[in-house]
Amino acid sequence: MAPLTPPSDSSALGRFLTLADTAEVLNISAGQAYALVRSGELPAIKVGGSGHGAGGHWRVERDVLEGYIAGKYEENRRRNLWNQAEFADIPELFADRDR
Repeated sequence: MAPLTPPSDSSALGRFLTLADTAEVLNISAGQAYALVRSGELPAIKVGGSGHGAGGHWRVERDVLEGYIAGKYEENRRRNLWNQAEFADIPELFADRDR
């Protein structure tokens, strides 16, 4: 997998991404990124004080985000294989293959 290209914001050029940068990479809203972090689905760390609003100090490590994305690809691949196997025993779905 190719490394993530850092956003144009120079504050995110290091090891960690803000939730806004994470949301940009995933093409989701900052609120959705915050929900992923709060649920534990996307590991992150909280730095600094807690008085700066929802998600203001959460940081996602670049490598962790890359691993999360790779995991989602694998999850989808396995789901597709499961769906194919689940319907493989229904002859009506594949009747045209035998002709």
